[in-house]
Amino acid sequence: MYYVYAISSLKRNYIYVGLTDNLDRRISQHNKGYERTTRPYYPFKLILVEKFETRIDARKREKYLKSGVGKEHLRKLRDSGCAGLSTDR
Repeated sequence: MYYVYAISSLKRNYIYVGLTDNLDRRISQHNKGYERTTRPYYPFKLILVEKFETRIDARKREKYLKSGVGKEHLRKLRDSGCAGLSTDR
């Protein structure tokens, strides 16, 4: 099982989209500052999680969410307060 997730910084206007096979470990790494890319922006809240059977499908969704249209969707989701939604794909 693979997960595509989006996290939003609690301090700054920053959304990060990633893909993992171990969601709890990955979110913990971001919130502890272990990741160089996201370290300046932590702590984070989880705003989206989607599950996929294959890494290929997960990667396609991750790429979409990192696009301009995808990021706009995530901003609306974050700003509406409907964070933490999970769907199976």
